[in-house]
Amino acid sequence: MSQSTHLTPEHEIFRASARKFLKTECLPFRDAWQDDGKMAREVWRKAGREGFLCAKVSPAYGGGGGDLLHCAILLEEQTKLGFPELTFYLHSDIIAPYIELYGDEDQRRRYLPGMCNGDIVAAIAMTEPGAGSDLQAITTRAVRDGDHYRLTGQKTFISNAQNADLIIVAAKTDAAQAAKGISLFLVETQSAGFKLGRNLNKIGCKAQDSSELFFDDVAVPAANLLGGIEGRGFYQLMQRLPEERLIMAISSIASMEAAVEDTIAYVRDRIVFGQRLIEFQNTRFKLAEAKTTAVMGRTFLDRCIDLFIENDFDAVDGAMVKWWATERAFQVIDECLQLHGGYGYMRDSTIARLYADSRLGRIAGGTSEIMRDIIGRSL
Repeated sequence: MSQSTHLTPEHEIFRASARKFLKTECLPFRDAWQDDGKMAREVWRKAGREGFLCAKVSPAYGGGGGDLLHCAILLEEQTKLGFPELTFYLHSDIIAPYIELYGDEDQRRRYLPGMCNGDIVAAIAMTEPGAGSDLQAITTRAVRDGDHYRLTGQKTFISNAQNADLIIVAAKTDAAQAAKGISLFLVETQSAGFKLGRNLNKIGCKAQDSSELFFDDVAVPAANLLGGIEGRGFYQLMQRLPEERLIMAISSIASMEAAVEDTIAYVRDRIVFGQRLIEFQNTRFKLAEAKTTAVMGRTFLDRCIDLFIENDFDAVDGAMVKWWATERAFQVIDECLQLHGGYGYMRDSTIARLYADSRLGRIAGGTSEIMRDIIGRSL
């Protein structure tokens, strides 16, 4: 649990409310949502009514006017309940800031209130079949045609798309340029020519839908170019990625802590050769290492959260905390699963779900290899 120096009593009230909401409105439906491969649409409206969407957005647009700790608290609480893949954070803390920070006033007024109350579910589409971490290689095109742009291309691995009403789409407005040719568009999913592809079958994060998207000459109003000026998309993406990576680190540390606590409880009860599993030296040594790593990770993470809130967090900080947290979390969870033996390999166990879900952290938002390169180039 976060011990940030910016934590207040108000945050703890929010935590208690979030825990209650997650237990009553989400956890009972976990198996059904995982079987369906997506969250129910109605839960978004319930979350909006209860104030759990867009907690950082300004009250002027219907948000809570909060900070990153509200996101961290929601992630911590859902992870404790064994439901880390809920994507409220993606909608609220990764996508909404694009519109609030870079959109014009008309765009903010059109979309943010609906995102805050759950009437609008949002996704962001960067990755393509041939372009992941290398965003400059995207081939989706947006060509100006009078008061519209004609959008053509394909995206993949797009979370939230199955429920999405609005998708921020990265496209090339100048094919001759690399980074400077990328722009972001606010695309409504009811637009003619937009097709929602299949919901991809992932190893983990089963309730977090991940989809293919197709754009066949979609007419996007020029008024939906984010910020109204072409060529700023890559800059906008790069500006937002450090926070996205910090949020992924929050999820990873919460998952690591949950794995350690779950495993400690298991080995205290499990009898092997007439002894509790925790009485074996190897068990205690493994868990001593895991617990220490989790505590170190929490300390590092809280410092990064503080730096972010104080506007002193940069791209290298984001790369470091994401790389370390996602790699160490997977290592610790793997060791914890081993201590569960065969029971840990069963999909319905907490540790198995954490194992499968945590693997995504080393890929999404920039792979571990990219994170190391960012850090290395800063030396």
